[in-house]
Amino acid sequence: MSAPAVRTLYLVRHGEADALGQLTDVGRDQCRRLAGRFAGVPLDVIWHSPLPRAVESAASIADLLPRPLLDEAPELVDHVPFVPQPEDRSGAWTGFFDGYTAAEAAAGLQAARALTARFARPPSPGQRSTHELLVTHAYPVAWLLREFLGAPPAAWLSLSAIANTGVSVVELAQEEPPIVRCVNERSHLQLAAATGGRP
Repeated sequence: MSAPAVRTLYLVRHGEADALGQLTDVGRDQCRRLAGRFAGVPLDVIWHSPLPRAVESAASIADLLPRPLLDEAPELVDHVPFVPQPEDRSGAWTGFFDGYTAAEAAAGLQAARALTARFARPPSPGQRSTHELLVTHAYPVAWLLREFLGAPPAAWLSLSAIANTGVSVVELAQEEPPIVRCVNERSHLQLAAATGGRP
């Protein structure tokens, strides 16, 4: 009996960006180093958020790899996926959620559900295994990780401290629980710190 197909997702936050949403020199260097991290990975596709910082990050990574498919996925756009009720908010997050309306919270949850529907599912029977890089933002990464861990909606807050170009790896297969291989892995950035920023 052959092994089931596996969908391997590499969840990545974009490189460092400025206040206008454009990559900084540090962000571009982070993406270059991240491309090196994926040099030996047989990527089928790089999906990216439609926001400029993610578009530029994905393009920078793709330019240094053997040209995997590069495509936009609107579900990866930055959004707040779930707004806890006021009585369920910790002190650290109370100010963050001040001013959120019920309509804004509902729109964020709808976007989160679309994200989950597209990316939190294993290959269908008959499909082959794939390796997919998702270049997105901290909050969508946190929401997907929460989904894979089977945690309640508010748990995305505990997973939201994703670093620029931090890598989380998840494997999905039919009739198996998701396997979370790593969260916010940054060895490519640690190399940069150890060498004083030199390659």
